Amino acid sequence: MSKQEVNVSVWGDRVRSQLASLNVAALGRVGVLFGGRSGEREISLMSGNGVLDALRHKGVDAHGFDTGLRCPTELAKEKFDRIFISLHGRFGEDGTIQGLLELLNLPYTGSGVLASALAIDKIATKQIWLSNGLSTPEFEELTAASDWNAVVRHLGLPLIVKPAHEGSSLGLTKVKSVDELPAAYQLAAGLDKKVIAETCIVGDELTCPLVGQGDTAEALPVIKIIPPQANYDFHNKYFSDETQYLCPTGLAPEVNAQVQDLALAAYKALGCRTWGRADVMLDQKTGKPYLLEMNTSPGMTSHSLVPMAAKAAGVSYADLVLWLLSQTLQSKEAVTT
Repeated sequence: MSKQEVNVSVWGDRVRSQLASLNVAALGRVGVLFGGRSGEREISLMSGNGVLDALRHKGVDAHGFDTGLRCPTELAKEKFDRIFISLHGRFGEDGTIQGLLELLNLPYTGSGVLASALAIDKIATKQIWLSNGLSTPEFEELTAASDWNAVVRHLGLPLIVKPAHEGSSLGLTKVKSVDELPAAYQLAAGLDKKVIAETCIVGDELTCPLVGQGDTAEALPVIKIIPPQANYDFHNKYFSDETQYLCPTGLAPEVNAQVQDLALAAYKALGCRTWGRADVMLDQKTGKPYLLEMNTSPGMTSHSLVPMAAKAAGVSYADLVLWLLSQTLQSKEAVTT
């Protein structure tokens, strides 16, 4: 058994031990934020309802709150004691709702204002990773005035064009010729003012969930994703039963360990806490892993990946949800920094 496998087993045992001694009543009245106004609203509703059902099953006094239908300022009237954030994308995963919760002095799951704002911005994220010596594909920001031929000379083909602040592959295009670049830019620019192009890494698509904070942060099992026609788009992420997920990955233990180490370093560099998920590509030619992005409010749907990794560590969906919420029982200083 590898060191990483031992660590994951220890994490699972620790979660079960903590939950066995958890006073559920101490969690008080819990708000589950879902829905929202981003392009990922549909997925957020699925995640939030799953979280809400799991918490209620565990005896938690949990209540749903759709920030897309209700004014977030109404949160103060609800008298919640803590919040489980199941929002994805902008206005939920970008530091805005986190800032409001800080003002309301409400403990919440997931990363704080700064880490959330950084991680949602793919350009800022890459700049921080590069400054820490972490591998991520070459990139540049695109504008309507970009020299498309120069972009191709810099990044090569194929390349990926996507909005800098969207998730779930929304607005993403795999560009195979310079002639496709203008349309790819327009698609992404229709969703975001900032558009990024990056070198396309061809190889295995992997993801690594992460939990904890600072020196106590840990990497969960790596998952290998095999979508139909190698196209992991919005549909294949959330609705298709054709996408395959391998956990364990079938890769060599040292490769899994390398991916976990890289993902953990990426998580710490951004200052993430509670949980997150790093998406990684493994170059088929060199075997080198490259960071794509960090998700600070991962999905919790039936197709989601963090519950899959937790299950491999012996932690059920409901136990994972309860454990994540229980992390808000830390001191107010730990919660709000």
